[in-house]
Amino acid sequence: MSKDTINVGGEEKVVREDTAKSYRGTMWALISVGAFVIIAAILFFVFFGSSVGDGDLQSPKEIEQKRQPGQ
Repeated sequence: MSKDTINVGGEEKVVREDTAKSYRGTMWALISVGAFVIIAAILFFVFFGSSVGDGDLQSPKEIEQKRQPGQ
């Protein structure tokens, strides 16, 4: 049975190859999810923050009143 080393808590441990692959896969998945959350948060704050920052927030009723000025 093949052995491989992984780095856990700053020290290297010798484990089976399938355990090492599973560990690396789990770490990759966690990093990917973290990157997705960070990118989503940045996009949210860029688009939502710019709409709040310009001070032009209106309710749907105000938008409809502007669209139909004769009423």
